[in-house]
Amino acid sequence: MVDRQGSMVQSYGYPTLSPSNSQVVSRAVAAAAANNHHSGKGKGGRNSMRYSVSAFYSMAAEQDNEVEDELAQAQRRLREIKSKISAQSKKNFVLERDVRYLDSRIALLIQNRIALAEQNEMAAHFEEHGVSGDDVYPDDRKLQQYGNLFFILQSEPRHIATLCRLVSLAEIDTLLQTVMFTLYGNQYESREEHLLLTMFQNVLAAQFETSTEFGSLLRANTPVSRMMTTYTRRGPGQAYLKSVLAEKIKNLVEHKDLNLEINPLKVYEQMVQQIETDNGGVLPDNIPKSVTADVAANHPDVQAIIQPRLKMLVEIAESFLTTILASVDRVPYGIRWICKQIRSLTKRKNPQASEFSVCSMIGGFFFLRFINPAVVTPRAYMLLDNVPSQHPRRTLTLIAKMLQNLANRPSYSKEAYMLPTNPFVENNKQRINKFLNELCEVSDFYESLEMDQYMALSKKDLVINISLNEIGSTLSLLQKHLDVIAPKEKDRLRVLMTEAGAAPAQVARKDNKTIELALFSRWEIPIQDLTTALMSENNITQNDILYMETKAIYVQLIRSLPHLGTGTSLDLDYIAETAATTKDPQLVRKGIKVKDMLRELEDMGIIDHRDRYKLLVEEITQELTHLGNLKEIVLTELGSLESVYETILAHNTYLRQQLENYKLYLQNVRLQSSGADKSGKKSVGIGVQLEGQKHPSAPGHAGQPNGKKSGVQGPFKFTHGQLEKDGVICQSNVPESRQPNIYFAFTSPLPGTFIIAMHFKGREKAILEMDLKLDDLLEKQQDNVELLDLEYVGLNVTKVIQLLNKTFLTRNKGGLFS
Repeated sequence: MVDRQGSMVQSYGYPTLSPSNSQVVSRAVAAAAANNHHSGKGKGGRNSMRYSVSAFYSMAAEQDNEVEDELAQAQRRLREIKSKISAQSKKNFVLERDVRYLDSRIALLIQNRIALAEQNEMAAHFEEHGVSGDDVYPDDRKLQQYGNLFFILQSEPRHIATLCRLVSLAEIDTLLQTVMFTLYGNQYESREEHLLLTMFQNVLAAQFETSTEFGSLLRANTPVSRMMTTYTRRGPGQAYLKSVLAEKIKNLVEHKDLNLEINPLKVYEQMVQQIETDNGGVLPDNIPKSVTADVAANHPDVQAIIQPRLKMLVEIAESFLTTILASVDRVPYGIRWICKQIRSLTKRKNPQASEFSVCSMIGGFFFLRFINPAVVTPRAYMLLDNVPSQHPRRTLTLIAKMLQNLANRPSYSKEAYMLPTNPFVENNKQRINKFLNELCEVSDFYESLEMDQYMALSKKDLVINISLNEIGSTLSLLQKHLDVIAPKEKDRLRVLMTEAGAAPAQVARKDNKTIELALFSRWEIPIQDLTTALMSENNITQNDILYMETKAIYVQLIRSLPHLGTGTSLDLDYIAETAATTKDPQLVRKGIKVKDMLRELEDMGIIDHRDRYKLLVEEITQELTHLGNLKEIVLTELGSLESVYETILAHNTYLRQQLENYKLYLQNVRLQSSGADKSGKKSVGIGVQLEGQKHPSAPGHAGQPNGKKSGVQGPFKFTHGQLEKDGVICQSNVPESRQPNIYFAFTSPLPGTFIIAMHFKGREKAILEMDLKLDDLLEKQQDNVELLDLEYVGLNVTKVIQLLNKTFLTRNKGGLFS
């Protein structure tokens, strides 16, 4: 039988089973088990295990290394793109964490509300810090200890679940990076995904059990809620948001001037501003400059403005809602399973809970943590290339409020102006309840997870990619809370932590290498021959193996020679003979082999040539039909994930640019704080000097001998055409005939201060000059002001910052924080 199993595996293009390569079989069997976990067939333990072994042959045929048809190529590309998405998601998470940290701090810096010590702390966030040297890399003994420790953490999610509840909000991002993108970082691998969901179940169960504030259980900003939000940002969640919401949001934001504000106070203020503009700054006596919210709400002109806006707003919200409700089958399994746990735990916590209360809890996760953040900030969720302008941004916020009110029907006391949208809530509450309950209708994965865990014992390539600082920070958190996580002396985790010793110190960024850490368990006996083990436990006979192997080889032959699969019925003898007489040695070998296998099966009475092997032909035909359907599914998923991957890459570029902008600003404030800016002047904003006027800080001005000043950088010259091509100039009133004679000179007389001078070739004086302060540019970017008006040309704010960054920062040989 062992020989038969060896030839079986070889026939799929895999090497013979051995301790070093049995993981090939493991992967296929585990995939077969996982592939069936949504079917809801409810197979019992041993039957399900037997089914998984049988399904292995189909899975092996699907992923055959020797077949190069369109399906095999597409599956290979799909595996590659899933791996890339998982890796890139981790990189983006780290960048987003850095940007989020600086975002709030930069805002305070701009407003001069932050101390010098805090400025230095922010700068240190990106400086080399920590220990350094060749001895920071763990030796083989340490790597084995860490491999055993992280296997326990990965395969027994209760430890991580406890830790997630114990850490502070300040510590959670560091832990989330390791949990979401390293420990369970393979976002499309069934075992890791199911273990992660098990961890969520443990966290939620404990949260429900200990919570006294039932209503705000999933709405408060806690480490657990941050963890759930981060989970929705992984590849499958991002793919769903892009496919369902991106087009709706894009269509809305194209209408930049569509103002659907319904807050009476804001409407009144906008109305007053318009009247002032139309009347040269003068208001009629009967229109006061400011009024209370009640007065604004009762003003007839305000009501007349709001009514048509309200109607249109409800129509748009209905459109968004209909699109979301129709997408239930596209919602990622993991998100639906979490919804199922929330429903179950809510009913367990409060058996008398009404359907309204239960659905409100589900909506608190699905809408508040998943859908609405993407609606409100589509740029951050990679659904748009740019931040929406003011009016569409406000409309998206109002739509999100309406969806959230529909999901949980809160009190309207805090936002009375939303009361007119109440009919939208009342008219759709049955639809939303039905949708939220349908989300929960997914089967559990415990049976296939048991199989996956069993398979893990035979894997020799069970690895994670983890950085040295991730190892150190995880061990540090575990040590801090070890008495709660593993209180008993003989707890395996405590034993491993004791052996591992003190958490390694954080290393300098340049030394923070990522290592491939092999995971294993020293308490479990590795399975050397997986197929034999599964057969012995599940009553799989040698005849079963022979039959399944024969079917799989025929499928392989037809995939390699597609013309053999045409016609109304398959001629198995002809297919085997044709393969055996080709010029391909592998096909010849398989053709000869499968002829012998046909005769052997007939001798056993399993098939009969007199009915043209009817049973075997039917199953082969079914398998080929399945593979044909599978090809379409794989190609569709491949197209979707390739789009998601491109979006994630673009978001990575955006985050890096944002980070560089912040670093440039930090360089400026540090130089000024250390005395580089001797004038001690605050930012004076942006001013334009027309032809004939000399700016006081421009090169060549009185007080700057020989037109130079110490520390002045530039001028650096760019043509009109060059800046237009790079997107820096987004509007131009310069006649095309004169554009070739126009150039721009960029100079930095002081750190963080820049002068853009527009010149006409052959003329000594600039046509105009603009004085820019970096903090003003960043503030404009934060306020979504996209245009800098230079009278003759309009400049894109973000592109200007990038150009200044590239032109001046990269020329500073001292580095970023010298």
